[in-house]
Amino acid sequence: MSRKIKLIWDFRGSTAAKIAEHHEVHLKEYIASEKLELNITGFEILNDMYAIAFMVVTEENMIAVRDALKPHRGEVYG
Repeated sequence: MSRKIKLIWDFRGSTAAKIAEHHEVHLKEYIASEKLELNITGFEILNDMYAIAFMVVTEENMIAVRDALKPHRGEVYG
């Protein structure tokens, strides 16, 4: 089994929570259109001025997804 990578988009400012929540919608659409094997997405509100949206991909798909969607950072998911 390959490693799973969590790709993360950071949003800052007073609208960060709404933007992160909306960004997750687009991540789900991308997963469906590309027929990716993992369907793990989410968003987290870290404080009133900082939120993230994320999706989890397999290591094999990471480069293609990274190049297409340009996340701000990534980490091993587990």
